[in-house]
Amino acid sequence: MTNKRDFYEVLGVPRDASADDIRKAYRGLARKYHPDVNREPDAESTFKDINEANSVLSDPEKRAVYDRFGHNGPQMGGGGDPFGGEDPFSAIFESFFGGAGGGRGQRGPKSGADLKYVLKLSFEEAVFGCEKTIEYRRQETCSPCKGSGAQEGTEPTRCTRCSGTGEVRQRSPIFNMVTVMACEACRGEGVVIAIPCRECRGDGRVRTLHSLNLKIPAGIDSQSQLRMTGEGEIGPRGGTFGNLYVVFEIQPHAFFRRQENDVVYEMSVNVAQAALGATMTIPTLEGTEQLKVSPGMQSGTTFRLRGKGVPMLRSSGRGDQIVIAKVVIPEKLSEEQRVLFSALAHTFSPSTGADAGNAGHSSGTHPHDEGILDRIKSALGL
Repeated sequence: MTNKRDFYEVLGVPRDASADDIRKAYRGLARKYHPDVNREPDAESTFKDINEANSVLSDPEKRAVYDRFGHNGPQMGGGGDPFGGEDPFSAIFESFFGGAGGGRGQRGPKSGADLKYVLKLSFEEAVFGCEKTIEYRRQETCSPCKGSGAQEGTEPTRCTRCSGTGEVRQRSPIFNMVTVMACEACRGEGVVIAIPCRECRGDGRVRTLHSLNLKIPAGIDSQSQLRMTGEGEIGPRGGTFGNLYVVFEIQPHAFFRRQENDVVYEMSVNVAQAALGATMTIPTLEGTEQLKVSPGMQSGTTFRLRGKGVPMLRSSGRGDQIVIAKVVIPEKLSEEQRVLFSALAHTFSPSTGADAGNAGHSSGTHPHDEGILDRIKSALGL
């Protein structure tokens, strides 16, 4: 009899696990318990158990024998290289890091850096959209050397250390693991520049002022950004351009406040207008509009003007304008105003204020109150 742990238990999979489940479980455990990564005392023995379990369960024939006879079945004695002489960790690193085992790495043009530009817009420009021309500096191809980095009349030469691949490989004696690094001689470029270009000093790129016309859509806000493909910096040695990301800084309005696609406006109403009612002239995003205030209006009353808000960024609709009434109590009164307010105060109930008049009159005031209110309205210049 053997004291080996069950292979399914070692990999942490059920007995009816699929081949894909076994492969995923093995890769995760192998990476976790590899001795070069895990320094626990039992990591090496655990790693060997994981490899042995995978070598059996990943092979349909060996798995069938194991399922029938367990560890005591034919050819289950172990002791050999479960990978059949192959590098046991090369498959893992090939899966995780995209290559191992001596093959040449794939090199190609690199994309340039992405850039960010902060664009300030007025409130109206953000609401209705606009066109802007912006200027910013970015890396572009050096004209004298045409991006090669070599002085005009000379050419870059292939790096002899990496044979032009841009990378060097080192094989570890442990499990034949291969480490791939950028070549230090050519900095991963695969070529060496003997005489650098005087303009770009061998980089192949120069920083240049670039101009770009932008069409800003209506309804943009400070949470929005525009991605301008290919308007970032160019990559080295014939690389592609990165992207430009335009973010917006919206300036506040003198009296409008934005709330998503609605605009909020606080309407100041004096006490006479609130008590008697009035027709108010208020600003909107597209001019002025008349708004009727009913008698007895309280501070905080809201009105909604449909379709008078901000255009929706990705549809044809518009938000609303929300008008919030704010009854303004005068801080200073003229002598005439003081007399009129004193006369008016005597017409209200001293215990409950203006609403106490409701007990005798549905309007909340005595019949002669309207005359005093008219005089107050006149004194306030209304």
